[in-house]
Amino acid sequence: MIEQELNHYPFTLLGEDARHRLNQGMDLAYFEKGDIILDAASASDYVYVVHKGSVAELDVTAPDGRSQVGIYAAGDLFGAISVINGKSRYRFRCEEQTLCHLIPAKLFLTLCNEEDEFGRYFRQTLAEKSQRLAERREGGVTLAGFMLARVEQCMREPMIMSASASLRDAVATLKRHGVDSVLVEIDAKFAIVTKTDLLTGLVMGGHSPDDPLSSVAERNLVTALPGDYLFTALTMMTRHKVARVVVMAHGHPVGVVELTDVLSFFSSRSYVVGLEIEKAEDLDALRLASERLPDLVQALMAQGVKMRFAMDLLAALNGRIMAKAFEMVIPAEQHSACLIVMGSEGRGEQILKTDQDNGLILGDHQDWPHCHKDAGQFTETLLTLGYPPCPGKVMVSNPEWVGTQSQWRERIHDWAGDAGGEGMIRITTLVDAHCVAGSSHLLDEIRQTLFDRCSDDEVFLRHFARPVLQFATPLNLFGSLKKPQHGIDIKKGALFPLVHGVRAMALQCRIEETSTLARLEKLVAAGAMEASFAEDLGEAMELFSELRLNHQLENLHGDAMNIPSNHIVVQTLSSLERDLLRDALHLVSDFKQRLSRRFHLEY
Repeated sequence: MIEQELNHYPFTLLGEDARHRLNQGMDLAYFEKGDIILDAASASDYVYVVHKGSVAELDVTAPDGRSQVGIYAAGDLFGAISVINGKSRYRFRCEEQTLCHLIPAKLFLTLCNEEDEFGRYFRQTLAEKSQRLAERREGGVTLAGFMLARVEQCMREPMIMSASASLRDAVATLKRHGVDSVLVEIDAKFAIVTKTDLLTGLVMGGHSPDDPLSSVAERNLVTALPGDYLFTALTMMTRHKVARVVVMAHGHPVGVVELTDVLSFFSSRSYVVGLEIEKAEDLDALRLASERLPDLVQALMAQGVKMRFAMDLLAALNGRIMAKAFEMVIPAEQHSACLIVMGSEGRGEQILKTDQDNGLILGDHQDWPHCHKDAGQFTETLLTLGYPPCPGKVMVSNPEWVGTQSQWRERIHDWAGDAGGEGMIRITTLVDAHCVAGSSHLLDEIRQTLFDRCSDDEVFLRHFARPVLQFATPLNLFGSLKKPQHGIDIKKGALFPLVHGVRAMALQCRIEETSTLARLEKLVAAGAMEASFAEDLGEAMELFSELRLNHQLENLHGDAMNIPSNHIVVQTLSSLERDLLRDALHLVSDFKQRLSRRFHLEY
């Protein structure tokens, strides 16, 4: 094999000596159009790498006896699974005159056994392949240690004091041990006291140094488990506006992780942006912090951060920006209302800023005479912060998305009765609602109304789920990736049916979580989906989202050749990316068939 092809994945997993042996032990073969290189159910003497031409992968067990599973072009490898399993599942036929490099089966198996990474590549699941793809991103190894780090690797031993200890005792303990917080045991439960709590209590709260610690303790702890990812702890700190989390195991504190501890593992601009958001005292400062988010996204992607972690962190930061804007623009006496975000923002799956999708829930007895004016100003404020207007006018400036609890309940019943029209679209939007500011219990009550009206209505659920069949999966009749010049629409053909299908099942099962990944976990817990299938769906969603995001980032720099932002040009993907995309799209097709049976969509 020429050196250029040895530099392609997965051969780059081999050591220098193994690559030399591979180069010396290979042959080159020529095949005519129509030749069967490897037949189904037969043993393979070689692993093949296409040098020139193309080879079709055919499923001879399909009804037509020739259903095409895939197509292999220059640089693609096939036959490896046949060598490992002892026989081929598919038939491989030349579509044109083709040159292939031949790796003897014995040599291939020897390399798989001797070179762990190389052998593991051919035996891995979709989830493992996705992780490998992430590791191959430029600079991906720079965060590998952090992405694998767990909370237990970073936590310090907690300082626990009794509730009867004095503020003076706490100050002495903090100074003696060089820590910023102590835990307080109150009635068999735990609270926390920080340096800031002590300072505020003594200077501004009128407390005496001899007062008990319980008088200034914060009882609502932000907690994590020892096995949680450290990145998750950082996201929680951002979301809850705290500088530490308490690590709990079996109901007892076993550690504390401070923000400074996390930063010793991870010196990303996410912390800087988070600080700027929290320190912003006016809209100009908030706007400057908001403008840094695209740079943060690019930094996270360049450093190989796993997509689900990036989505979590950006959702938390976007939520804080909107909450701060709400606090600045909306009169303080109206902060008891609930500001909700919906759509991808509500699911926490939007990385780059997209159209505003928000609404307001007011208490039934809340008096807000200037609500429409204040809500309009909030919409304008979000525009200045970089959040474009919603073409469907799903914004608080639209009175149809603002109302009291009673009005929202009435709307839900009206919308659910309009199963074939605009009402269904509005219910779909509302299902993803997430509170970012104000009183979250108002949304909780509205969500229960939504479940009570819709979750057991089979006719409604059939109409609700039917859109998953609206867009065709971008695979051709033979199961290969479609390759139009303008690209495939990854949002319509892949992301939408996956996300909406999970949303429909979550509504049916009365699952309160809004993110697709969290919903998948709950569906498994409810017995509505197998764990392995849910894991693969989650990995497929992350793959689609990452491919789409990479193209959107190209659009930001004008490098996308006028291809729409939701379209992916298959020809520009690497062999591994094409492989993963094809596998993930077949998974979506399988999911659509399951949904069709579950909700009786064929009728």
